[in-house]
Amino acid sequence: MADKARAGRMAKRIQAIVATALERRLGDPITELITVTDCRVTGDLHDATVFYTVRGRTLGAKPSEEAAAEFLEKKRGMLRKLVGEDLSVRFTPTLAFELDHVPEASARMEEVLARARARDEELERSRSGARHAGDANPYKTEDEES
Repeated sequence: MADKARAGRMAKRIQAIVATALERRLGDPITELITVTDCRVTGDLHDATVFYTVRGRTLGAKPSEEAAAEFLEKKRGMLRKLVGEDLSVRFTPTLAFELDHVPEASARMEEVLARARARDEELERSRSGARHAGDANPYKTEDEES
């Protein structure tokens, strides 16, 4: 079992290697849409999961996601070979690719925050002409009343 620091360093290195390979070594047009966002390596350093997003996609458009997943699956062996050459470790980790859902979650969170801001502004507008019920100083003493 390797320490977590080594696994973290290896994950960052694998992320950089895969991103560079997609950018420079593979000549497919789909690589322009793929962004490698993260990588995680298991504690035994035998398996690596590479997370990616597909740029230009919308929540309803699946073809670019499917094409990217198919492309990465097809090129997995070649990418593993490049990782092995660059890492120079005894055992090259197997690669798995997983679509990163963080952008969609953050977009939903932004929508929720926008709705909350709109409600706050509406409440502030309704408060603008409001006055307190009762006297301005409800704790008056008898000498102040006269």
